[in-house]
Amino acid sequence: MTEKRFFPKAVLFDMDGVCYNSMPSHAIAWQRSMAIFGIRMTEEDSYMTEGQRGTDTIKQLVRAQRGIDISEEEAQRMYDEKAREFGLLPTTEIMPGVRELMALIKSQGLGIGIVTGSGQLPLIERLLNDFADFVDRDHLVTAYDVTHGKPHPEPYRKGAGKFGLEPREVVVVENAPLGVRSGVAAGCYTIAVNTGPLPPSALKEAGAHLVMPDMHTLHKKWLSLDFNI
Repeated sequence: MTEKRFFPKAVLFDMDGVCYNSMPSHAIAWQRSMAIFGIRMTEEDSYMTEGQRGTDTIKQLVRAQRGIDISEEEAQRMYDEKAREFGLLPTTEIMPGVRELMALIKSQGLGIGIVTGSGQLPLIERLLNDFADFVDRDHLVTAYDVTHGKPHPEPYRKGAGKFGLEPREVVVVENAPLGVRSGVAAGCYTIAVNTGPLPPSALKEAGAHLVMPDMHTLHKKWLSLDFNI
């Protein structure tokens, strides 16, 4: 199959683990909050399920461990506890290198959007402040904007649509297998930046077109990338 090079018109970033080095804190919050409800969740679980809507993760955990289906309302109540636990932890830092990368992308005249499975409003509001030079609310997709979260293609299709573009015209920057699968399923050129403890193979096996070890490396190599899909 012949590869086709394209020139992207916008770049869509995930939030947790891409814009913020927040996944270690999310892992702690998930484990503490789910334990309150008698649900087991490991650090690896938090990374492997990252990207999808929090209520979907909770429904899956409850179904697997208790054999029952809970309502969206009950899952939201449990997710609210997870958000509360996260809020008690120290403020997470902006991912090193991501602002430099966004500045470079902006200098090329490309659009920048955020596509996150998060429903934690304080973190989303912080995002809009911290990255105000690059991203606005009109180009943000959250858990509240989709019916089907990652790994479904809907989030990244919506992200492209906010620019009036087709998914094949945008690049996705992700860090988690479910997010990678979502970007690839949508038809986007998908770059995985391995900012967590998962082996690079987990991201490659999810379908990433390119895997980078960190955001600084992606920034350094950005201008020399061949976007073949």
